[in-house]
Amino acid sequence: MKAIAWAKYGAPEVLQLRDFKKPFPKNKEVLIKIRASSVTAGDCRLRASKVPMGFWLPTRLAFGMTKPRVPIIGMDISGEIESAGEDVKLFKKGDEVYGTTGMQLGANAEYICLSENSALVKKPNNITHEQAAAIIFGGLTAIHFLRDKANIQRGQKVLVNGASGAVGTASIQLAKYFCAEVTGICSTSNVELVKSLGATKVIDYTKENFTKNKETYDVILDAVGNLSHPQCNKSLTEHGKLVLINTGLLTNLLSIARENIICGVAGESKEGLDFLRARVEAGDIEAVIDRVYPLEQTAEAHRYVDKGHKKGSVVISVGH
Repeated sequence: MKAIAWAKYGAPEVLQLRDFKKPFPKNKEVLIKIRASSVTAGDCRLRASKVPMGFWLPTRLAFGMTKPRVPIIGMDISGEIESAGEDVKLFKKGDEVYGTTGMQLGANAEYICLSENSALVKKPNNITHEQAAAIIFGGLTAIHFLRDKANIQRGQKVLVNGASGAVGTASIQLAKYFCAEVTGICSTSNVELVKSLGATKVIDYTKENFTKNKETYDVILDAVGNLSHPQCNKSLTEHGKLVLINTGLLTNLLSIARENIICGVAGESKEGLDFLRARVEAGDIEAVIDRVYPLEQTAEAHRYVDKGHKKGSVVISVGH
């Protein structure tokens, strides 16, 4: 099978299309014929080993100290079950599925074997595989931080920094589903997109600094990584919560002692994927795709994401 290999950390050029032996499922595994995967900002940070301050060593311990431990990169997938191990009960041949491989990686490939108990469920039936792969990273992140951690409520005011990215576009739509009033922060070129997704107000960061407009919010979600608690403190309501997704180790430690600061890593679960599927099938959340690249151009997709200006998600279409 064809897959994107990475033998070292570095620039997009470290990614190479290579031949691998097609995997075979164990008793409780399924073999998935991948139709689409994605390239997220997280994938690019991992590839380049450019992680938030304080997380370099933990990341290297998890994925490989001197070089990547897992030969194939990528996390999010959408595809179909080609075969199943004899003890598999949750899936059958032909099922269309979507999910994330987590630390196992291996998504930028034609095939992958995953445990039936992994973060893998039936794909939303009203979207393509490309759209399904596009919604996973941002959708699960929004669910984890807004629904599960910030406990978003009807009528609350929510501010999303980085509103046009994968996490931002999903967060706006999820907050709208929970009947919150959403303000998005983005650049001039993305204002109309953010409005179309349900933001009541949009702040163009090239023209306005939200910390100076005297508005306060019940939840501030920073999907970029350029905000801090001192910056946002005056913009939070008395019991407001600050969600910092891409922040350093010291802030993560501070969040343990401060109830109004939420950090950490988004969870990956079947429940989260099922909830996301329900929202997609109901029309509450839709995928936002910037560009689609074929598998052999995954390095170019990384190069584009590295620029930091993508709208929504960048998808890898896997031909067979």
